Amino acid sequence: MERKDLLNKLWEFQNTYGYISKNAIYEIAKKLKISTIEIEGVITFYHFFHSKPTGKFIIYLNNSIICEFKGFQQIKAAFEKETGCTFGEYDKNPLFSLFETSCIGLSDQEPAALINFHPVTNLTPQKVKKIIQQLKNGASLKSIESTFTSKIRYTPPEDKTVIFREYKVGKSLKNIKSADKILDLITKSKLTGRGGAFFSTAKKWKYCKDSNSSKKIVVCNADEGEPGTFKDKSLLNNLPGLLLEGMIIAAHVTGAKTGFIYLRAEYKYLLRNLESTLKDFYTKGLLGTNILGIKNFDFSIEIQLGAGSYVCGEEKALIESLEGKRGVPRIQKYFPTENGYLGYSTIVNNVETFVKAARTLELGLKFISKIGTNNSKGTKLLSISGDVAKPGIYEIEWGITVREILKLCEALSPYYVQISGPSGQCINNTEFDRKICDEDLICGGSIMVFNKSRSILHIQENFMKFFKMESCGVCTPCRAGNQILYEKIIKLKRGLGTQQDLDEIKEWGKIIQLSSRCGLGKTSPNSLVMAIDKFKDYFNLKISPSHDNKNVEFDMEAAIYDYDSLIKETQNQ
Repeated sequence: MERKDLLNKLWEFQNTYGYISKNAIYEIAKKLKISTIEIEGVITFYHFFHSKPTGKFIIYLNNSIICEFKGFQQIKAAFEKETGCTFGEYDKNPLFSLFETSCIGLSDQEPAALINFHPVTNLTPQKVKKIIQQLKNGASLKSIESTFTSKIRYTPPEDKTVIFREYKVGKSLKNIKSADKILDLITKSKLTGRGGAFFSTAKKWKYCKDSNSSKKIVVCNADEGEPGTFKDKSLLNNLPGLLLEGMIIAAHVTGAKTGFIYLRAEYKYLLRNLESTLKDFYTKGLLGTNILGIKNFDFSIEIQLGAGSYVCGEEKALIESLEGKRGVPRIQKYFPTENGYLGYSTIVNNVETFVKAARTLELGLKFISKIGTNNSKGTKLLSISGDVAKPGIYEIEWGITVREILKLCEALSPYYVQISGPSGQCINNTEFDRKICDEDLICGGSIMVFNKSRSILHIQENFMKFFKMESCGVCTPCRAGNQILYEKIIKLKRGLGTQQDLDEIKEWGKIIQLSSRCGLGKTSPNSLVMAIDKFKDYFNLKISPSHDNKNVEFDMEAAIYDYDSLIKETQNQ
């Protein structure tokens, strides 16, 4: 057993016994010749590993903002009533254990939960009662599982559809060229990372190709964890072969022999389909040795299941996790193409990027170039949810306006729109004519729509609570800064906020953005800081007039509260 195998070994114990015991930790530590404390550190880092006994059925209820507005509290109460358990407590119930978790990629079907990683969606108290009763009566999880077919709501006209068009196995690979010609094609197509960073794909692949590393590694980041984002799930479910073809093309360019798909645990129900597709590719000679009859073109792909950590979506944290460690982002001394997985040159791209690369080879530069804008070529997948009549997946042409998108999804009196998830940016109704593209409003893949009945502070509280929970805790600006911003939001909700608090939010936001170690901290204050400027009328109503010293002292005294009581209070609002 090697250290890189640690996550799989922990999953083995978790799946067999429902938790990872001290004896198991001791056994693993002995085999790896490391301390038990280090193993415990890995276990406690990931949400889905448990060190205390759990029930036969572990239920994870999504607490994202979309779920909160769709009935989270009622569903939570229903689960507690029907199971006799309490959320977050290890009740030693032989059948059930209940936990909250962040977005599980089912925002178009909320309220939603995972039961032993089987999805159950569109929950109501009556549906919860039926599900729990069925499980008590011995029903199989498969029989109560909801359909997880993606709702693909819109694609452009056929001559402009890039992703969701007919797929034939190996079609993109038939156009495989020399590494330099592929890089030239990818460069001219202006393909950039589709996970949100938008770094040039061709540059990243070239850095790896030109590296002196003795081994090259290709990694697919399928750890889609940004709340409100579920576009990659639709690709993993509907076009897994196209993903593999993109990875094979990347391997051909870089000279990589080994590839990994890092699949978030929340998508464990997609694992069987992925494994079946991999097997089919090996059978067809599209993976393995001498691929496509090309001598020494050898490439294999493994699937690594994550264990619940948003920060592992950051490429350096993902690599740490692949190596069997806590998913703590590395210090930016080297790019992964210089020093990545086990020290080898590594490229990390997300699912949509690999799929787009494969389609670019299949369709050609002429086809791709006629779609989109000058800087953004082709199409983009969007996950749309919230106060809309048609939540789901939209393949849009770059350059479409927000107003057109809102019309397509039949938004219901849109007022506050969140672009690219909580780490992105918010816009108000004066900005609906802005275009989704590199030249104007770039979007990583998520759009959440909220009408005027929704509390902006409630939205921001949910976002900041998410960042607090998901911060790896290594750097102080992110660990402490997000807590400070959260407390400011709570103060505003209690009617105790002043203009000074709004000013301090902006100041702390800059500190966190400029000094955090990775993208989580650098983007976590974005939405809150923007909302203060873009929804001034709303925030002006949430602050008190200037206080004299006497009133300040009184307000400060009133603001002293028991932390645990406050958490319970805010969860019930």
